[in-house]
Amino acid sequence: MIAKEIVQQTEANMKKALESARREFSEVRTGRAHPGLIEGMHVDYFGTSTLLKQLASISVPDPRTVLIQPWDISVIPELEKTITNSNLGATSTNDGKVVRLSIPLLSEERREELKKVVKDMAEKSRISLRTIRREANDKIKKMESDKTIPEDEGFKVHDAIQKLTDKYIVEIDRLLEEKSKALMERG
Repeated sequence: MIAKEIVQQTEANMKKALESARREFSEVRTGRAHPGLIEGMHVDYFGTSTLLKQLASISVPDPRTVLIQPWDISVIPELEKTITNSNLGATSTNDGKVVRLSIPLLSEERREELKKVVKDMAEKSRISLRTIRREANDKIKKMESDKTIPEDEGFKVHDAIQKLTDKYIVEIDRLLEEKSKALMERG
């Protein structure tokens, strides 16, 4: 594997880690309704675990409500069961055609708990990025010791990998700051 390919693979892995962090952050409730709260939930659909977003259209008519309109209304009981069993803390009602989720306001205590959860998620993402960096650096060191790349090229690649790591850690920190700010906003 050429050093340039290692840098490209490292960046691809770091992008995946960042997207994973984004997805996790979107699932943390901030007191405002948004589709990300539920679209990743799995619903038992005729014995098959299916993503909710594949079974229904999800919209947000106002900041406190998520509207779920299933394409097959026979799935409504399973939808409600899945939502009830989640730790979302939202109440659901249905009129036989759509399910409405009412998102309650967060208490100050719950906001602080969620800030800690988000901070932990960010730290796990940073650790993931550092692990990706270490694995890439180990490959480069092995290539240097095997004399498949010159030492000065190895230094350049290590530097490029460190710059990528710094870039993605800054992005994780930005996501953390945005989510923490959103958690402290009221209604």
